This record gives sequence, structure tokens and C-alpha cells, in this order.
Amino acid sequence: MPTMHERLEWNPWNGHLVHADAGDYLLHVPTTAVFGVDAMALEVIGLCRTQGGRSVDDLTDALAARFEPSRVREFVAELRTLELLQPSGSLRPINPAAVKVASYPLSTLVLNVNTGCNLSCTYCYKEDLSKPADGRKMDFVTAARSVDLLLKTGAARDRLNVVFFGGEPLTNVPLIQQVTAYAQAEANRVGKAVDFSLTTNATLLTPALVEYFDAHRFGISISMDGPKALHDRHRKSVGGRGTYEVVARKVRMLLERYRSRPVGARVTLGGGNVAVEAIHEHLRGELGFHEVGYAPVTSGADDAHALSDAELAEVHRAFERLGEDYRRAALRDENNGFSNMHQLMTDLHQGRRKSLPCGAGVGLLAVDGEGDLNLCHRFTGSDMPRFGSVTAGIDGERLGAFLGKALDREGTHCETCRIRNLCAGGCYHESYARFGDAHHRTYHYCDLLRRWVDFGVRVYGDIQSRNPSFFSRHLEPRSIPA
Repeated sequence: MPTMHERLEWNPWNGHLVHADAGDYLLHVPTTAVFGVDAMALEVIGLCRTQGGRSVDDLTDALAARFEPSRVREFVAELRTLELLQPSGSLRPINPAAVKVASYPLSTLVLNVNTGCNLSCTYCYKEDLSKPADGRKMDFVTAARSVDLLLKTGAARDRLNVVFFGGEPLTNVPLIQQVTAYAQAEANRVGKAVDFSLTTNATLLTPALVEYFDAHRFGISISMDGPKALHDRHRKSVGGRGTYEVVARKVRMLLERYRSRPVGARVTLGGGNVAVEAIHEHLRGELGFHEVGYAPVTSGADDAHALSDAELAEVHRAFERLGEDYRRAALRDENNGFSNMHQLMTDLHQGRRKSLPCGAGVGLLAVDGEGDLNLCHRFTGSDMPRFGSVTAGIDGERLGAFLGKALDREGTHCETCRIRNLCAGGCYHESYARFGDAHHRTYHYCDLLRRWVDFGVRVYGDIQSRNPSFFSRHLEPRSIPA
């Protein structure tokens, strides 16, 4: 509790006000909690923003004509507890205490079942990608050892996840089916549940495969970039032909037959592809995907296939327009299927606080064809050091050192950034591809991300005040890697 004469100053590193037509909101940065703020709160915060701060007596005197002194004192005490007000001259950001990561309770292993792919997408990040005839397929022994490692390291978890990735994973269906049978049997033996998922370009889907995946409740994500002209711009066959027609035909077949879990689309927004709303209308409205997620390509500043700075800004403006549609739908108690917005709403509603950008290295690792453990599926085939193998186990010393460096925010802009617990520095692979360093912060789009979170806070606050039950009815987990 502050003394009456202690001068308190607003700490913008720990609290951020977001103004909206429907009201004002406060993002408590250390906890990612969102609060509505009233006129008194705005007055107190405004007064304490002055250089040198204000004492409690100053505040009660200044506001006595409009607000009860007891209310002002109580509110100041709350802000002090939240470290939004701190003694003048000693402002500090509240960040998680430095910890040493010493255990790796995996929940997910991604199996790179084949480096071969029957497409030749212009923006593909996979460094080990090869043509189908040259693909290096994972063998069953390596895959079985991967499952064994997952069951061992995830012993404390009730539910585990096996993800099939490539290349194009459906170029190695026999292994997928062998691994599914083996993982289910081994998980049953030790009293665990195991889920399966895959991301596919859909070209090799057949009715028989759809029936198999449906019977085993696979989570399926389809890589597709929208209507024909946009999809065919980047997603081409090895021979250079557009693939929209075959993909759309297979998607319609899949969505007609698949019942066990919702099917999502993953859109890669490469250079020249900024028509987010038209893509969403086609994939969600016309084809019928449950949800659509968008991944802008920004990893290489000089890459012809990457979005320019102007294009990336336009993508974010389109995200906001589609986000407004999400808000309107939510007030009708509907989900418009905009995955990026839904994930942000989930993070804010659950008060998610990230010390690391993602679960790579802690809850998730990826296995390549040789059985080596990679930070995630994006790094297979790269020069990035491996972190053990399915035979030798996790190299805890190397992985711990990597994660320890990622956790250290000191001296970075992330130390005081208002979205530091939602972003946590950005994607490791994007930093690796753009800067040659997986620990380099993704500063090139920080301003856009901060604007995106501010927009999300406004949308979240509006939904929370006008239809709060939307969140309990529509929030759901996501586990398929992008």
C-alpha cells in the first residue's frame, strides 16, 4: 500500500490503454489481462503520467469534486499491486524471472516422413525439399523410435500428438498407417491417448484415404491459397503448372466426406497476394472450410516471393477488416472462421503469457529422416544444430542453452514492449531465414503486430461486454503446425 505522500508514476511498460468507440480498455502487460476502464480510472492514469508522478493526496484532492476519495485510494492501491503505478524514478518492466530449462515434457512430435513433394511452390521454406523421385522417406524403425521417445518424454501428459509432415506427407502413406497403428497400440499399453494430424496439399487425397483419416480422427489442414488466379500464382506442380483445379476438386470431396474433426485451410500470402477478404470468401464461404489461417511471407527481405513492406501493411489492414467481420459475427454468436483473429481472442481470453515464441524445443520437436531432433518442422534440412536424436534422446545441454538465450530479454526491445508476452520475440525460423540467427528478434514487423494486438483488444472488449458467452462456446485448441 503506498503512503499518502509517496509519488507514484504510471508505468507504460506494464500497462497500455487502448481507446475504442465503445469504451476504453487496459491491457495489463505482465498478465495479458484486459480490463474495461471508467472515467475515474482514466483521470487517475492521466494525472500519474506526468513527470515525477503524483501522491495519493494529490490525486484525491484533484479528483475530489467528482469522485469519492476512498474510491480513488482503493483504485490507486489496485494499480500499485499490479505494478502499473510505481514509485517515481524507479519504473521497471515486470518480466518472468530468468529460469533454466532443464526438462522437456514433449506433447508433440512432428515426423518429416518424406522430403519429396509433388509441388514446387515458389515460397517453400523447406531446405530439404526434393522432387518425388529423389525424396528421402523416413523408415519405420526411425518412426517407431520417435513414438517411443514421445511416450517417454511425455510420460506426465495424458494426451500426446503425432504430426505427419513433409515434403508432401501423402507421398509416404504406408508409413503414416504403420505409425498410426503402432502409436495407438503403444499409447493404449501405457494408458495414454494419442492424436494424429497432418498438413497436405490435398492433391493425393482419395476417398479411401479420407475414410481412413476419418476413422482415426486425424486433424487435417489443407495448404491452399484461395481462388484459382491467386492459388496458381505460387502453388505450382513440379512441371510448372497451376494446381488449383485438382486441389479444389479434392477439397470438395474431402469436405463432403470428412466428419470426425473440422478441416482448416492454411493460406501462405506471398508477394502479390494481399486479397485476404476475397480469399476468405472463397475458401470459407464457397468451398466450406471450417476456418482459414493466413501466414504472410516476410522471412527474406530481398526474396521476390516475399511480401514487400507496403504489401505487408496492406495485409494487416485487410486483417483488421476481416477482424471487424469476426466481431460482428461474434455478436451474433457466430464464428466467421478467421483463424488468426480467433487465436488472438483465445490468447486474450485465457490470459496467455508467453516466455518463448512457441512450444518448439519445450513441448514440440521435429524428427527428420535420419532420426535427428530439430527445433521444429521448419528447420529440418537446415544448417541449424540438431538437439539429439530418437536413438540417443534429447540433448538437454544444447537445447537448454538455446532456450535460455531465447528467454533472455535483457537488452532487447522485447524487454519493455507492450506485447512481449503475446509475441515473445517472433518465429525462430523466420529470424533464421531473414537474419541467419534464430534468436534475432523479428523487429521488421513489430509496429504492425502492436497495432494488431491493439485492434484485438478493442474487439475482445466489445465481445466481452456484449456477448461474453461467445468465448465459452467457440474457443477450441489448435495443434497442427504451420
